[in-house]
Amino acid sequence: MDAADLKSIPLFDSLSAKERDAIASWMDVVDLPVGKRLTDQGVLAYEFLVIKQGTAEVLQDGRRVRDLGPGDHVGEIGLLQDDRRRTADVVTTSPMQAIVMAGPQFRAMMRDMPTVAERIRETIRSRLGQQA
Repeated sequence: MDAADLKSIPLFDSLSAKERDAIASWMDVVDLPVGKRLTDQGVLAYEFLVIKQGTAEVLQDGRRVRDLGPGDHVGEIGLLQDDRRRTADVVTTSPMQAIVMAGPQFRAMMRDMPTVAERIRETIRSRLGQQA
């Protein structure tokens, strides 16, 4: 993954070049087709994903709760919860290019990069507040 690409993603735009280099070394870029399931509700979480291009929908108990697009991310709630289970299904609604990070690297990023950690925590608070 090219660290320069991370500058265009709001989650990472305020990081230093050194921090973006570290994150880029932990991430892979994948191309995904329409209809690809990114997460399955209730299944153990193993990775964090940021949408670079494309769209997806989030479903909880089979009901659409939101749409996602470039810059949005998924997988953080499952990785940070004790039981590490997905809270929703996420399915691509267009061809997608995504950036994927494995759980151990995600937790290192959360520990070592407070700016990113706070942005992710804000997203979690917002999402969990919407579910209530």
